Amino acid sequence: MTKEFREAAAARAAAERARLDAIRAASAVPDECGPDIIPAPARGGFVLQRLVEVIPQGDDGFAVAPTGYGHRSAIRTADIFDRMRAQALRAKRPMPLTPGQVAMGRRYRDLVEILDAGGCKLSSLDSSSGSADGGNWMDRRLEVSGELAQLRRRIGGQDALIVRRVRPSKRAVLAAGEDTRCKFSNLDVVHLVCVDDYSAGDVLRRFRWQDNGRNKKAIMEALSGSLARMIGY
Repeated sequence: MTKEFREAAAARAAAERARLDAIRAASAVPDECGPDIIPAPARGGFVLQRLVEVIPQGDDGFAVAPTGYGHRSAIRTADIFDRMRAQALRAKRPMPLTPGQVAMGRRYRDLVEILDAGGCKLSSLDSSSGSADGGNWMDRRLEVSGELAQLRRRIGGQDALIVRRVRPSKRAVLAAGEDTRCKFSNLDVVHLVCVDDYSAGDVLRRFRWQDNGRNKKAIMEALSGSLARMIGY
């Protein structure tokens, strides 16, 4: 075995150790979560959830006390709204969506996932309701379907971005079939962002629109307005 071969093998081994160490560091669970949550690289990104409640203290005072199993924090998988918040913090800008809009977006995602899971997940929800026979999963499915249909009616069918009138100088381009932009609705935006974790840029590229600041702003305005209508005002 030559010296060059040994050095190359050592370099590959060092690179592999560094790669694995980075994976372990990224999947490490914070100490405040306790030892019961194990590191899992396949879990992906997650955020820490501190579970607290406000309890009376003294005659007129209140205190914040931790709750949860063993008074420990929990974790949950990070979603597109967590990434929006992180990007806003890095750029020192306000979060583009209100807490109520974020909660509604997550509610929409949960309803879609419940229906997509079929009868198994619905049956488990029914069995947790405390009924003697576990409840009727079809009734639960109709209830979830009805709520989702109501939210989609509130979103409406308007186009999120409209293909604008093209200047005469670009008509030849249109005739050649080079303008491949697609129309898409507010419902498309809500579903892609809330359920599929698309960013504004991802949505634009999905429908072959230019990924620029003006179009991203329009996507976020469409999303914000749709979520506000879903809340009910």
